[in-house]
Amino acid sequence: MDSKELDVDISIVAAAIADPTRSRMLCCLMDGRARTSTELALIGEVTPSTASSHITKLKARSLVTEVIQGRHRYFQLADEQVAHALEALMVISESSLRKYEPNTPKSLRVARTCYDHMAGTFAVELHDRLIDLDWVTNTSKKKSNYQLTDFGVVSLNALGVETSRSPASRRALVCGCLDWSERRFHLGGTIGAALLTFFLNNKWVTKDLNSRSLSITKRGYAGLEYYFGISSNQSPRS
Repeated sequence: MDSKELDVDISIVAAAIADPTRSRMLCCLMDGRARTSTELALIGEVTPSTASSHITKLKARSLVTEVIQGRHRYFQLADEQVAHALEALMVISESSLRKYEPNTPKSLRVARTCYDHMAGTFAVELHDRLIDLDWVTNTSKKKSNYQLTDFGVVSLNALGVETSRSPASRRALVCGCLDWSERRFHLGGTIGAALLTFFLNNKWVTKDLNSRSLSITKRGYAGLEYYFGISSNQSPRS
């Protein structure tokens, strides 16, 4: 693909995201949940027929996918790459509009979902701790250069966190995702998703039903201190 083709592709995708109604829909789907067209119409503040038109454009640009269950149709973000792009755009938009001063609601800043992995102050702290423990390495500070160490594989498996992936998967095993509210990296990729699954299954965190917010439970604080050395007085509280 030459630069002209790439320029055109970027402009087409950017135009699909740029519309305020579609951007609201996409940001809503950042919590990893699938939603109906009716729900997206309410979020986008448009009529159902107008919402359908917007959703068609998002599908055409591979930003969302459709999931059919019985007679119901649901829509969700196409993949983690879309979530990364949206999170990065949140960083750029807020930085370009004003001098950066965090104004994110506290519940979202402490802990939230970023598609299928964790974001926020808590996730950034966990990211740093996994590097300190030598479970994950990233010598160049670029999101593409993260690696899961052998010690990390053994430690995560012992904890009960899945570290394998399908040989056919094109998804990174572990990568950095620039955090919208913290301006530092949290963990994405297969490992980032596996950690969120582990935290949810073990009731270390709970999901808010109406937002991307995550709440860390007492059990979660105890587990963080025991397994990761993150004490409750160090961990951000919601």
